[in-house]
Amino acid sequence: MEGDDVKRISRLTAILTQLQSKRRLTAASLADKFGVSTRTIYRDIKALEKAGVPILTEEGKGYTLMEGYRIPPIMFTEKQVNALILAEQLVLRSKDASFVQDYSEAIDKIKSILRYTIQDKANLLTDRTQYKEALNQERSSSNLSELQNALTNYKLVKIKYINKEGSTTDRIIEPFAILSAENWYLIAWCRLRKEFRFFRPDRIQSMEILSENFEPHKLTLQDYFDKYQ
Repeated sequence: MEGDDVKRISRLTAILTQLQSKRRLTAASLADKFGVSTRTIYRDIKALEKAGVPILTEEGKGYTLMEGYRIPPIMFTEKQVNALILAEQLVLRSKDASFVQDYSEAIDKIKSILRYTIQDKANLLTDRTQYKEALNQERSSSNLSELQNALTNYKLVKIKYINKEGSTTDRIIEPFAILSAENWYLIAWCRLRKEFRFFRPDRIQSMEILSENFEPHKLTLQDYFDKYQ
């Protein structure tokens, strides 16, 4: 499959998610979001219609999905959705761009399967629950999402790390746990130092997830604190 085909399939999927998470969308707003022309959006909408997606065009207003068209099977109560939206605003306070992006995209997908009545309330709550400081703050890292993935898949990670004194070293680490205090911290077994160490994702200058797996450490996070702290 060619790269342009992959991009288009990805965009079509994202457009469908957007249509399911919002009550109504215009071609102009979709074009702006995906960085393409409105003509491209018109073609994408036609492609989705040909695939059987029931998209309704409201003259002068935009596109909407036929009521009842949803991706099964997850159902949330209104209170559960409200809790997730509040959590999203807390996530926005994170200084890691990848974590913020992944969570926001997940929330969009969750909204896309809600009934319109709950969806409208969810969108209203999103608009009325915002931490302005968090929304505008500068993100100081973009490693957290990849580190989470390496942790859960027991993948070795090669990093170039700068410590608080300004010294830079190359490390091979085995991610073990992620903690949040004033900053995010990664607990990992450092093969250079041959011990568990704390790493701040915003001090990782470069990172590569290796194909090699490491042997999972046979202790819980509480075991770690009992033994090492």
